[in-house]
Amino acid sequence: MKRLLAELSLIVGLVGIPLLGVIVAGKPLAQYLEFPPVTQYVEHAGFSRQVFFALSLFVCLVLAPFVIRILAALTRREGKGTGYFSQWLKQVGRSRVEKSCLSPSISFPWWGWLGAGLLAIAWILAWSRFPWFETWQGFTFSPIWLGYIIVINAWTFRRTGHCLMLDRPKYFLWLFPLSAGFWWYFEYLNRFVQNWHYVGIDSFSPLEYFIYATLPFSTVLPAVLSTKEWLESFPRATLPLRDFWPVRIRHWRLAAVLSFVAGGAGLAGLGIWPDVLFPAVWMSPILIMASLQILFDGRSLFSGLQHGDWRSVWVPALSGLCCGLLWELWNSRSLAHWQYTVPYVQRFSLFEMPLLGYAGYLPFGVECAIIAELFLGRWNPVKRAIQ
Repeated sequence: MKRLLAELSLIVGLVGIPLLGVIVAGKPLAQYLEFPPVTQYVEHAGFSRQVFFALSLFVCLVLAPFVIRILAALTRREGKGTGYFSQWLKQVGRSRVEKSCLSPSISFPWWGWLGAGLLAIAWILAWSRFPWFETWQGFTFSPIWLGYIIVINAWTFRRTGHCLMLDRPKYFLWLFPLSAGFWWYFEYLNRFVQNWHYVGIDSFSPLEYFIYATLPFSTVLPAVLSTKEWLESFPRATLPLRDFWPVRIRHWRLAAVLSFVAGGAGLAGLGIWPDVLFPAVWMSPILIMASLQILFDGRSLFSGLQHGDWRSVWVPALSGLCCGLLWELWNSRSLAHWQYTVPYVQRFSLFEMPLLGYAGYLPFGVECAIIAELFLGRWNPVKRAIQ
């Protein structure tokens, strides 16, 4: 019952709060509910050197401690058995490690080669313009990502003997429909800021647009969480954050309430100040989802932070960034693709995305992990709890 209440509260809050802000501002609701969304009604601010450098400095200051911590551990000598990796070997047992991450004895599975073939063929078709493939040219995104999901699971299996697709099939399969609804929500939030738009959707009926978009949207969570599991198979890149900087909060439930209010305020302001609050598209859902986890379950993805364990945050964030780079890469030369109009930072693009925009994939990866735990936690429970 608690979980059901949390899920319902999450849906009502995330959907209703942005509309409430628009109503308070006295703006017409019709343009925000248009489907397919083709009308451009947000006038974006131009590039600002001051804002660009300020945001760049902020992102660098946030990431620097984590990067320095990991690089220091990677370059530290392990000969005396005092390094992080040596400690990890003692903790889990050397024989287990040698069978997985250190000296894998498992060959790349046959189904991984099938996934690689699917990925290669879909990639070629996406970036080419064969006349005989013209009818299907705009539908290559889904097979590309299905191929990637299979390949990344095969790599994880190759390294550890386990993977999300084989070990937790029910959880893995439910990620696809959950992913579709999850990304449709971000499409909804984009109505208020219009930071990206799709090329060539004007001729689609509402039903066609829904079907054509839902299929690729369903690959988001399986891709990010499969990448997360693959990254976790590299202990040298994650173990240094096990005992990093503890976050001591005495009153977690009060903090959760304040977090919910802050996240709600950010969502409510999207339609009022879209240029100023566009980062809230990625930050506010985290605040709301994590606060509901704490209020209803007494724990969240951030629970380990009180003991200085940042792995549950760092690894999903990094997996979101890895997938983000691939999303933008495969989008760049595909016929059906999206383009960006981001205020203040629309410059120095890598593929279609402005360089600073990639920072948004970091909190997005964390959101992927939280939403999967909220709705599918019964098959993949969070181990840490708030004391």
